[in-house]
Amino acid sequence: MKYARLTKEQFEELHQEFINFLATQSITAQEWENIKTKQPEVAEEELDVFSDLVWEGVLKKAKYLENIAPQQMFLFKLEDVNMSLIGIKVLDPTKNINTKEGYRWLQQNYMTDNVEFVTGTKKYSNDPQKDIFNLIQQGASITKGELYIFFDKLINS
Repeated sequence: MKYARLTKEQFEELHQEFINFLATQSITAQEWENIKTKQPEVAEEELDVFSDLVWEGVLKKAKYLENIAPQQMFLFKLEDVNMSLIGIKVLDPTKNINTKEGYRWLQQNYMTDNVEFVTGTKKYSNDPQKDIFNLIQQGASITKGELYIFFDKLINS
């Protein structure tokens, strides 16, 4: 398996897609029940293949990632050849930007000496989707990029 198996909840959400996936392999509902009972290792492989297909599709569509810690924010723009990063570091250890109050403080103080910005770009490895998946495994979330776009305009104006 290249990525990670979907959770039970994710499989439940994608129930119809999984049925369609089995159908493309000419596996009926009755056959699937038999496979689960008599060949659990084959059933596990099918779940893994489906999970990888879902992840591959999601990762190819992702355009932005965010990873927000109490004093740091990592904003990624996922481009064709590389990913761009805007890093934001809060230098006041009493502020936690994961809270409403801390985030409000950041909104009001991002242009002060209490906040540092760094930017950079990094080329993908031979497997861009795996690079993106690794960031998600480290806590990043796929987003629409509002924060990245806001800070990119701020930095480049």
